[in-house]
This record gives sequence, C-alpha cells and structure tokens, in this order.
Amino acid sequence: IAGVGYGLHPDRGLAVVGVAGQYGRPGLMAAFDAATGRPRWHWDVTAPGWEGSFRAATPDGVPLGRDLARERAEAPRHADAWRYGGGSIYTTPVVDPERHLLIFGTGNPSPQMADASRPGDNLHTSSLIALDLRTGRLVWHYQQVPHDRWGYDVASSPMLVEVTHGGRQVPAVAHAAKTGWVYVHDRRTGRLLFKSEAFVPQRNLFTPPRPGAGVVIAPGIGGGANWSPSAFDPRRELFYVGALHLPTRYVANEARRPDGTVLRYASTQETEEAWGTLTAVDLAAGGRLRWQVRTDEPLVGGVLATAGNLVFSGAGRGVFAAFHAGTGRRLWSYQCEAGVNAPPITYAVRGRQYVAVAVGGNALFGFTQGDMVMAFGLPD
Repeated sequence: IAGVGYGLHPDRGLAVVGVAGQYGRPGLMAAFDAATGRPRWHWDVTAPGWEGSFRAATPDGVPLGRDLARERAEAPRHADAWRYGGGSIYTTPVVDPERHLLIFGTGNPSPQMADASRPGDNLHTSSLIALDLRTGRLVWHYQQVPHDRWGYDVASSPMLVEVTHGGRQVPAVAHAAKTGWVYVHDRRTGRLLFKSEAFVPQRNLFTPPRPGAGVVIAPGIGGGANWSPSAFDPRRELFYVGALHLPTRYVANEARRPDGTVLRYASTQETEEAWGTLTAVDLAAGGRLRWQVRTDEPLVGGVLATAGNLVFSGAGRGVFAAFHAGTGRRLWSYQCEAGVNAPPITYAVRGRQYVAVAVGGNALFGFTQGDMVMAFGLPD
C-alpha cells in the first residue's frame, strides 16, 4: 500500500493500520483479522458532505478569515473534491480498551495550498477522531482547523490521561497541536474540556496568505508540536511538550490556466527564526503553563517523564538532558555525536533503571545524522 502510516496496532484480535492520503489520495483507517489478514472494517477520512457547515471560526471560537460567500458559490463546481481530499493517517493511535475507542489524528486536506478547489470545512481532515474499535463507526470528532490552508495537521500522537476538571476526575485525551495549544477532551464524548495557554509564540494565526511579501505566521507549517510524542506525569497532572518555533511566510499566488481560468494557490517560505521550547502544561489548572525552557534549536524527537521526578528530552545538536519534573531545572546533560531526535524510553534490568534513546539526527531539519542507540544508567 502506498503511503502507509506508522505501524500496526493489534488489539482484541485486530491489526489496525492508518493509510496516508495527501497528493490526491484520501486517507483511511483499516482493520484486519490479526490471525487471517481478512478485512474487518475501514473508515474513510473524506466522504460526501465533507463541506460541513462552512464554519467561520474554529470549534473553540478563533476566527479563520474565510471568504464563505466565495466558498459557497464555488462548492457546486467542486462537488467531488472529497474524492481527492487527503487527510493522512500517519501517526500512532491510542486505544481505550474499556470504551472500545481508537483515537487518532488526521492530516491536512488536499491540495494543501490550493484551497479554492476544496470549498467547505473539509471534514474530517486536521481532526482528532474516535472510532469504535469493534466496528469502525465514527463515535466523535473534533476538527481543530476547518478548511486548513496552513498545514496544521494533527501530527503528534494523542495521549490518554485522567484530569481533574470541575472538581472531579475525568477520563480524557490530550493532544499537543501544531497550532501551539494542548487540546484536552472528554474521551467519552469528544467534548473539549479546555485548551492550554500557548506553549509557543503565536502571531497572525489563521491569517489568509497574502500576495507580494505575504504574511509571516507563527506557529508555521512545522508547528507548534509536530510528530514528537509528549509525556504525562499522572501524579502532578503535568503534560510535557517538546515544540518548535519556526514561523512560516505564506504568499498568495495566481496562475492562469490555458483555458483562461485563474488558479489561486499559496507558497511557503522559511524565516530566520528557529528555536524550541520544552513546556510543562498543568492540566489540573486548566492548561496553565507551569514552567518552560527555551532551547537553541526546534525540538523534534519526544519527551519522557519518569516516576522519579525526571523529564528527559533531546535536541538536534546532540544534547540529551534531564530536567526536574516540577520546576524545569536542568539536572544533567550529555553531548551525543549526532542529533537526539527520537523519543527516549526507560526500562529496568536487575533492579537498576536505565534510559535509552536513538541518536540518529534528522535530515529534514538539518540535524547531524548518526546510527547509535545510547543507554544511560540512573543512580540508585
């Protein structure tokens, strides 16, 4: 299958795989009998009716700057746009076995930067999705960015958490987004409980691309939080996010087709700003930022929180560091020979705890590449 997402996810006799879309291929989630390989169900990200309700703002009320009159007028010409609508499923889902829920994010709509050919909200792209694991039925969805034209796909894996909200414990799912917020939902219904304070600078968010010099938007197309997994400390109810500050310049362009019609599209350009943040988000306090550490380069890799009050994170220039989980104070670091751009893990052997991480760098971000796995023993 072309464009297969990350990994198989066996559960209750099923093997579940997400299939990437984009470039004219609709994304889908498929389940197979783990013993025989026989198809059990599949769910398509895009389908007839994907135009939705033509939202002027995100579900949590942030204006999107859309020309809804133009979109509605052009919708009949693009009635089959859903057939080529994208919505990649390329990151690891989470499973709530008690409620039979499979929860995952979807990618941006296609074509990404030529949004005039896809009027409407483009359901269910750039969304957090919950399916019934047994049947593939859609249980709930939350579209973070309707009619996404900035590349704010739901990239990082969601995480199941228990949070204190309204004086009681709520089974929730948290997601650190490219938009720069952590979204926390009641995972039974999908209701947004709250979203955090911004963990990266936000500038001109959801502004339409402009001609000429364009408009610089932060977070840019890289986020925010990208593929890197977050971490959670259930005792403190702190959610740890490694993020990128990489503003993007969005420029509106026009090209004339041979038949005389005009194609409108956007292009993107990098800016010189490039750094990162490691942030502790207090979910018990409605998403207030507890502490934050700024890093010299964007954080791409992942975060590990341990029961021993430590948070581990790596960086592209090879620094692997441990921080105090409650304060963010750096306690230890080690200079590796390549970029630490993978999520750390922890394990124990004969009663001693270790932390290990792949040191392979990242060519996409220009970080030094390597071919090592490094393990560190924690003191007794």
